[in-house]
Amino acid sequence: MSTAEYEFEFRGVTQYFLGADDEPFLAVREIDLSIPTGRFVCVIGPSGCGKSTLLNMAAGLLTPTRGEILHRGRKIDRVNTTVGYLTQQDHLLPWRTVEKNVGIALEVQGVAKRERVSRVARALEMVGLEGFGKSYPSQLSGGMRKRAALARLLIYEPETLLMDEPFGALDAQLRLVMQAQLLELWHRDQKTVLFVTHDLEEAILLADEIIVFGARPGRIIHTEQIDLPRPRDLTRLRSDPRFNAVWDRLWSMIESQMPSDGGHERQHENAV
Repeated sequence: MSTAEYEFEFRGVTQYFLGADDEPFLAVREIDLSIPTGRFVCVIGPSGCGKSTLLNMAAGLLTPTRGEILHRGRKIDRVNTTVGYLTQQDHLLPWRTVEKNVGIALEVQGVAKRERVSRVARALEMVGLEGFGKSYPSQLSGGMRKRAALARLLIYEPETLLMDEPFGALDAQLRLVMQAQLLELWHRDQKTVLFVTHDLEEAILLADEIIVFGARPGRIIHTEQIDLPRPRDLTRLRSDPRFNAVWDRLWSMIESQMPSDGGHERQHENAV
């Protein structure tokens, strides 16, 4: 593949941080990773292994201590304004209505009001929030707040979506709804998605490819191609021997990177 066919290329990326005693500690080490355009890639691994650091570097919020990161062939050396970044918190402004929260990026860009209103309405329709534009965040359920945050992410049409455990705080039912909605949007627009999660089931449900990080200092210990047919339904997947084989293989790798606590039971809900 030529460079232009990759959404991201991480080349020998290493990141140090200063600890509480001002001594440097190694967060991620020698990351070499190429992500083709249009792929849905999930990153999993033990807590504190550098998954979020990877996203922050892809967003241009952190500069690697060593190595370089390319986005669509261009080196990232500043805030990467062509990506959309959705974190665990929705960060909706409580004093603004849903439509004003969703449209804030367009206001900053100076988009004319008529176009702004039209694009906000389309974004709310895309995430199933028609009729809630005048509501305030406090009037929404957790799942609806996540939908509003997703609409805000999508409205300025980023080339790439970076998502850091965006559904982790939701209950199981809401998480399934949001996962299905994200897959529908991804299938329609074919954007590249780099998605960090602790939930192994979620990763297998969503991804074309899963990157497994080892314990800190974070490094890639395995890459798994997910060849399960789409569209995918988690209820059906749980009874599919192929799904269970992938789950067992990946869980054994992750478990080997975690501190020993006397053993782990097999657990298909929020396993990582």
